[in-house]
Amino acid sequence: MKTMKKGLCLLLAGILSILLCACTDTKENKEAVYMNITAEEAKKIMDTESEYVILDVRTEEEFAQGHIPGAILIPDYEIREEAESSLPDKDALILVYCRSGRRSKNAAETLAELGYTNIREFGGILDWPYETVTEG
Repeated sequence: MKTMKKGLCLLLAGILSILLCACTDTKENKEAVYMNITAEEAKKIMDTESEYVILDVRTEEEFAQGHIPGAILIPDYEIREEAESSLPDKDALILVYCRSGRRSKNAAETLAELGYTNIREFGGILDWPYETVTEG
């Protein structure tokens, strides 16, 4: 009788453990992921691919002073609010840059957190040895 009670307690404890595990969220907390590339790699993509977005995350003033041809502007401090309306395809290839690389890293991380899947961060325009254009 004592052995049967012990066995029954073990069985109930096992069932309870299974039920508790089944009721908890077992999804892993995925870290935001993006890829760092060089300016040369970004330029190669621009020269060989047809579907991509160049995203400048500097200020409007910085953008007006000179930016990569074809770039769209979403300042880094507006990424969370503006990304979904300006970048509706979360699987699109997005090439992100800023002035020196700090803001572009933050913006790339934010985009990844928002569910964007194909982000390439290539630093700053200070290291961009290729063509730029100015407003006006």
